[in-house]
Amino acid sequence: MTADQLPQPADGSAPGTGAAPTGKAPTTADLQAEVARTRAELGATLDALSTRLSPAYQANRLKDSTQQAATDAAAFLTGSGLPQDDARRARNAKALLVGAAAVAVTVAIAVARRVRR
Repeated sequence: MTADQLPQPADGSAPGTGAAPTGKAPTTADLQAEVARTRAELGATLDALSTRLSPAYQANRLKDSTQQAATDAAAFLTGSGLPQDDARRARNAKALLVGAAAVAVTVAIAVARRVRR
């Protein structure tokens, strides 16, 4: 957006000049306080991003999700059904059950081939 596309302030000052809502120019202390707030917000955002992108955090999330899926799959197998309130948990439990079935079939095929020899 260029300066001529900015909305015009009611007090007639140039757009984008940082005029305070009262129409007075911000003081040096106001600007320094705003810079400090912005730096703190930026620092917090960077910390949150680096935490979310860290391999340890991702591994922990995967571990927790897998444990929850195993619990949900066990509940399904014992007759309690899949979680109705959380589609992601139900999907993860189904994926775990399908994966376990695929492993079981693969093992059964391998054992059958060994027995034939």
